[in-house]
Amino acid sequence: MSRTGTAETNYLNAQHGLKSWLLTLDHKRIGLLYLMGVSFFFLLGGIFALLIRLELLTPQGDLVQPDTYNRLFSMHGIMMVFFFLIPAIPGVLGNFLIPIMIGTRDVAFPRLNLASWYIFMAGGSITLLGVLAGGVDTGWTFYPPYSSLYSATNVLTVGIGVFVNGFSSILTGLNFMVTIHRMRAPGMTWFRLPLFVWGHYATSFINVLGTPVIAITLLLLVLERAFHLGIFDATKGGDPVLFQHLFWFYSHPAVYIMILPSMAVISELIAAFTRKRVFGYHFVAFSSIGIAVLGFLVWGHHMFVSGQSVYAGTAFSLLTMLVAIPSAIKVFNWSFTLYQGSVSFDTPMLYALGFIGLFMIGGLTGVFLGTLGFDIHVHDTYFVVAHFHYVMVGGTIMGYLGGLHYWWPKITGRIYPEFWGRMSAMLVFVGFNLTFFPQFLLGYMGMPRRYHAYPEEWQVLNVLSTAGASVLGLGFLLPLGYLLWSLKYGKLAGKNPWGAKGLEWTTDSPPPTENFRDAPVVSEEAYDYAGAGHGDGGAPAPARAH
Repeated sequence: MSRTGTAETNYLNAQHGLKSWLLTLDHKRIGLLYLMGVSFFFLLGGIFALLIRLELLTPQGDLVQPDTYNRLFSMHGIMMVFFFLIPAIPGVLGNFLIPIMIGTRDVAFPRLNLASWYIFMAGGSITLLGVLAGGVDTGWTFYPPYSSLYSATNVLTVGIGVFVNGFSSILTGLNFMVTIHRMRAPGMTWFRLPLFVWGHYATSFINVLGTPVIAITLLLLVLERAFHLGIFDATKGGDPVLFQHLFWFYSHPAVYIMILPSMAVISELIAAFTRKRVFGYHFVAFSSIGIAVLGFLVWGHHMFVSGQSVYAGTAFSLLTMLVAIPSAIKVFNWSFTLYQGSVSFDTPMLYALGFIGLFMIGGLTGVFLGTLGFDIHVHDTYFVVAHFHYVMVGGTIMGYLGGLHYWWPKITGRIYPEFWGRMSAMLVFVGFNLTFFPQFLLGYMGMPRRYHAYPEEWQVLNVLSTAGASVLGLGFLLPLGYLLWSLKYGKLAGKNPWGAKGLEWTTDSPPPTENFRDAPVVSEEAYDYAGAGHGDGGAPAPARAH
């Protein structure tokens, strides 16, 4: 072999070696690294959820001890919220797609992007050490004074892990904002941006402004526990309710860190599978910004029973109703887009429709909980658990799986089996409703959350919920099998298997390192399905992937 040939072979081997992945500056590879990371933490959180539902199968609480049960629901919440729901869509799909969607080679700060993944994994590893050492029993909210004074579990280790992880969100948000501001292709004006980009821009705004608050709050908690400073200890002049204000000032906007990227995915899916521009594009774009801004003003609705004044509670209740308006704009505009559209019920579209249904239930029950009298009745019951999961899990995961299926041919260059994709979407939707709808009834009847034993008259609904969780788990596991299968046996995807619009569908599948062979110039509006054609360059749309 010639010296030139040897050099080329060594280069190709280096490109595919482990070192090339661990030191990569390619935003697409970093997105795939996030995919592996969040999948691991999702699996871990799912195992904790499985043990919780098995415990609640019988009224006696005879599977695990009470203190073990406390650790299970705490670690389930921490893993799912901080290490899956928040980073999943921005980390995986946002990293992979945003530079391609705006027509640039990479994010603004590639090294910072890689550092964000390392920080995410470092925070997750520290938290995992805390799990292996016994976990925590404080719930995912870490409320003092129990967490700062009384808990005998690994609050310090887990708190530090979540604190470290926060820097990953901040750096990712900063990177996305600068990339979107400064690196758009010629002709890519603000109002030609895909709604996926608008959603991530609003999410980045929350990440950059809100995450430092929770980071400082957890740091104060760690210092309080380690050195007994009295920040949240009432016996030393501190205020435990101050922690709740600080925690929810971030954690309610964090709800939108989870749901806004999912909404951004749904806008792309609705447009692609109705062959129409999203109705009221400008309103949908600005509603993302509206949610990001108003989300910082409603934290007090988590604290109606904390001792805050009735006047403050009334103000937060009214603001809670107000923040529902931009969310409703999205749902109404998606519905108008569906009207008289050429709707195709491919797997991503089934997830999108499932998202709308589950998010509607979660959003409407959120209005219930934003009402003072009703919230006091169902506070700390399974009604709150069901509402939270309908919004966060039903919303975020349906969007995540819908987006993963939609862009999987672009990411891998391969097509997955459509039958199994549709089957998984149906199982997730049915299993989710069977799991969590009975919990609305349990909560209304007064079953408190975080209890491992309950009266026998509630067993039927709990059995239904556990049965639903088994169906839901199967729905989550199916994509793991057929998506991995498609990597080797799936049909080649081509550039644009869906006949969709957008710059990502004009480049190869998977995209080259530089994203585009030639620098793109944008000359049409977003989602211009009414133009000369629906495929690449105005050509007729390709056949759908099946």
